[in-house]
Amino acid sequence: MTEKKTIKNAILNGLYDRQYQGHQLLTPQLVGNFDGTIWETLRSELTTCKSFTWVIAFITTDMITPLKVVMADLAFRGIKGTLITSDYLGFNSPQMFRELLKIPNLKVRLADVAGFHTKGYYFTHEDYMTALIGSANFTRAALLKNYETMLKLTSTRNATLFSQITDEIQRLRHQSEPLTAKWVTEYAEDWQPPKTRIRVKNTQKIVPNKMQKAALKELQSLITRGAGKGLVISATGTGKTYLGAFAVKKACPQKFLYVVHREQIARKTMESFRRVIGGPKSDFGLISGDHHDFVPRYLFATVQTLAQKKLLQTLSPKMFDYILIDEAHRVAAPSYRRLMNHFQPVFWLGMTATPDRMDNQDVYGMFDYHIAYEIRLKDALNNQMLVPFHYVGVEDYEIDGKVISETTKLNRLVASERVKYVLTQLDYYGYCGSQPRGLVFCSRQEEARELAREFTASGHYAVALTNQDSNQRRQKAVQRLENGELEYIITVDLFNEGVDIPSLNQIVMLRNTQSKIVFLQQLGRGLRKYPGKDFVTVIDFIGNYKHNYMIPLALNDDTSCDRDQVRREVQLPQNIGVSTINFSRIASDRVLASIERTKLDSMVELRRGYHELQQRLGRRPLLLDFFRYGSISPIVFAQNNLLTNYGTFLCKLGEKVTLTQYEDQVLSFITKELLNGKRAHELILLSILQEHQEITEEQVVKVFQQNGCYVNRELLQSVMKILSLQFFDVKAGKKMKKHQYGDQPLVIFADEKYRLNPQIIEALKQNLDFYSLYTDAIKTGLALSKNYDQGHQLTLYEQYDRKDVCRLLNWPLDVSAPMYGYRIAKNECPIFITYQKQSAKQRNALYNNQLQDGQSLRWYTRSPRHLSSSEVQRLLAGVDAGKPKVKLHLFVKRSDAVGKQFYYLGTAKIDPKSVKEELLGEKKKATVGMNLILEHPLSNIMNEMLFKE
Repeated sequence: MTEKKTIKNAILNGLYDRQYQGHQLLTPQLVGNFDGTIWETLRSELTTCKSFTWVIAFITTDMITPLKVVMADLAFRGIKGTLITSDYLGFNSPQMFRELLKIPNLKVRLADVAGFHTKGYYFTHEDYMTALIGSANFTRAALLKNYETMLKLTSTRNATLFSQITDEIQRLRHQSEPLTAKWVTEYAEDWQPPKTRIRVKNTQKIVPNKMQKAALKELQSLITRGAGKGLVISATGTGKTYLGAFAVKKACPQKFLYVVHREQIARKTMESFRRVIGGPKSDFGLISGDHHDFVPRYLFATVQTLAQKKLLQTLSPKMFDYILIDEAHRVAAPSYRRLMNHFQPVFWLGMTATPDRMDNQDVYGMFDYHIAYEIRLKDALNNQMLVPFHYVGVEDYEIDGKVISETTKLNRLVASERVKYVLTQLDYYGYCGSQPRGLVFCSRQEEARELAREFTASGHYAVALTNQDSNQRRQKAVQRLENGELEYIITVDLFNEGVDIPSLNQIVMLRNTQSKIVFLQQLGRGLRKYPGKDFVTVIDFIGNYKHNYMIPLALNDDTSCDRDQVRREVQLPQNIGVSTINFSRIASDRVLASIERTKLDSMVELRRGYHELQQRLGRRPLLLDFFRYGSISPIVFAQNNLLTNYGTFLCKLGEKVTLTQYEDQVLSFITKELLNGKRAHELILLSILQEHQEITEEQVVKVFQQNGCYVNRELLQSVMKILSLQFFDVKAGKKMKKHQYGDQPLVIFADEKYRLNPQIIEALKQNLDFYSLYTDAIKTGLALSKNYDQGHQLTLYEQYDRKDVCRLLNWPLDVSAPMYGYRIAKNECPIFITYQKQSAKQRNALYNNQLQDGQSLRWYTRSPRHLSSSEVQRLLAGVDAGKPKVKLHLFVKRSDAVGKQFYYLGTAKIDPKSVKEELLGEKKKATVGMNLILEHPLSNIMNEMLFKE
């Protein structure tokens, strides 16, 4: 229950005076697409409300898909809503109304009100109401992209404003009628799309778009520098063919060759090049099968024909001065290698959407590691080069309590109950257009054929295509789909690349995701632009698959191997431009379970990521390279228990790295303790001392301040405790606990000056391996430190473990091992809470640390403790007077399954009225409970990450 006082203070904070206690969820605020998106706020309200009523003038079909995902989850909890809209100005399409009728727990009413132009979203919670009123209709552009403003207000139900809102909603209900299928049919008969302003374009001349212009400039720069090869990485559907044509037109070669693996693609590309380059038809020729026309200036060949040894021997190596290889990720194949070994053009251009191959072949090396330009999926979507998508991860069908998995037998995969379930989901989540044009990927050829029969028998005409079907049959099926004669083509990895079906409006994944590359290839099939196609719906049926963790990695182009980051990508709503990524609750749980079962930072994964980046760079990558190129997070190397430092990793890969025992200890210290960048001070000092033999304390203070770092006496003492290694000298019983960093300080402080250990200075001079790895570790740590607010000890909503906190609070020793739930120091007390208990028998399960209203968290001391206990008295000192003597820092993690890291929720104050002695557990041990009031009200995102059930 939310106390009225909390709501009152929140309202006063937002509308009267900020001295009153605010609240992230309840304080009046302006909501827009400038800090997150309006949709995120609406979604958060939906997932926590008891009911809702929306009064919205304009709604577009392109935003209903993500709404359906949330509504399906709400239906499980019995949550219903009402939507009041109208047919004002004919903006709302018949298709949109049809899609709304598919949502069973949404009552839709049509207002009979002239000039209906309102935008209000109203949510009823357990003991308060929230309203968002402003400029945003329920459209994709308004909720994800446009500059819109919504005023968010919360109050108790008996407030005048909300009584007014309730009365107005009731009035609208009386002036409205329920939406029915009959009404939609009648509306569709007379409906005309509203007229929009059309920009007249010159369709005669094809010109490069913004990103193609940038790519052409980089390509020309590469050629000017004398490079003989270049690689363009361009996401599927981003105009790769036209980019190649523009590049060739600019180069103006005497003789040009284009190579691809299919005649259909070669013919289509030839026509595209001719439209761009111009000239007589006789300038363009085909080499494939029986076509051996080598006379034209621009030749388009299939690799199967051109790479024949007898034919190659008849062709001069210098016959062509410009050769373009499409789908260049195939160049490792023997046929392509023969071509590249035979011909000697002035320039080789490779073009591909997927250069990172599963077989570890070095595509980058084949083009001399010259990446002329790169247009990844996110860039293409953000630059509106592709059609936006709505990805929906939905749970696969359960049969007799068993979920579909890798080992499920064929008869269960094609069972009529499953097919009916699949078709119901396809209809529910819908598509853009008058009928579905879908591409379905499944696991087995017989499954594809049987599913096609079942789909067709259910009135959804479908054909199965496999690699056993002729090219002619494939082309005919594609044509029938585009003509509307078919609704679905069902296949097994056949259309991953090289085939264009621009009208596709549904991509259906009825198979286990085993490769990020294949996933993106299949997703990309639906992203090409097409007249009248505003979005593509991607429906992924997620079973109990081992490799479910790959889905968020593929969707977010995530190669970090960082488990925390991947979890966030599943738990929180994601969008790329106006494309959305949505998981149903059950599907989300299945993906999260796969993440927990998978060792993302295994040596196999680290080795794979290393070789991919090595291929891209053409040299041995350093940690800073992983950071710069968005590859594996350097933190993953630091946290891996099998590695002491990056040098250890290189040795495991067979790279030659020579380090003394002491050099290895120094690198291990920097890697394990400093590389995370959570405090930059030590890294800055080590960096300075690498350039200067000594530096005064005054100079160090000045450098810290110039770098935006906070400085005080305790901080300076703490830095030296760390760099002298004294911080790690912790007694375990009567013995000193040993650490792995040796017994020599890295930095010596004497005569008010800092100096680097002479042994390190000498090692930096004598050992290039050590110099490289030492410098790299410091630079990487400084780069990562930008993620933290160095002006303060701790950064709100970042993650820390107990050891981090000991250091960052400037404590003289690492006392994290015996800390457990909290430790009261002289002036500060960090409190660590695990919110979700794994077992009722666990000790910490006795403490019911419930978040009561987004700001107040119930917390308990150890047991046995009494109000009179000295520890409790220290905690409560000054609390009654409003001047507590101990500052409380609150750290929370969702469960023990997420590891040692806790999110920092900021400082908290004890509510003196809530303090009382309680008896907990079967043994009724005494403890003291109290409410901790967060200084910073919890954000929507952190509330969803940590406390949402």
